[in-house]
Amino acid sequence: MAEKTKGLISIDAPADAVMSVIADFEAYPQWVSAAKSVSVLAVDADGRAERVRFVLDAGMVKDTYELRYSWAADGNAVSWELVSGEIQKAQSGSYTLEPDAKGATKVTYQLTVDLTIPMIGLFKRKAEKIITDTALKELKKRVEG
Repeated sequence: MAEKTKGLISIDAPADAVMSVIADFEAYPQWVSAAKSVSVLAVDADGRAERVRFVLDAGMVKDTYELRYSWAADGNAVSWELVSGEIQKAQSGSYTLEPDAKGATKVTYQLTVDLTIPMIGLFKRKAEKIITDTALKELKKRVEG
């Protein structure tokens, strides 16, 4: 898969508060503008989502897809891979949280998406950048209230 598109934001909250918002998938439709419904299909031994189905409507882009999640033991990172999708043939991404000394958290979001429809690399990277920037802004707004 191609190089990931990366975004970075600082959120004025502790890392555990940020991760609890990221991990609360069923609440995504309340704050992720493109998420129409999100369902946890399976959880791991620690009760964290392992497989999640998303119904996405981002205007011209509509998709129903399933992701498989892997959680870092320290609670400061989560990554995912596409299991199945209607218009996506691949997706991988991650959130990595770095707490700072002042109680804020630096959040790094990485994403790569490959669609079943051909797309010029420049447009694909631009779309990934918009998705990444929007995801981080919506996360910051949700966590900071």
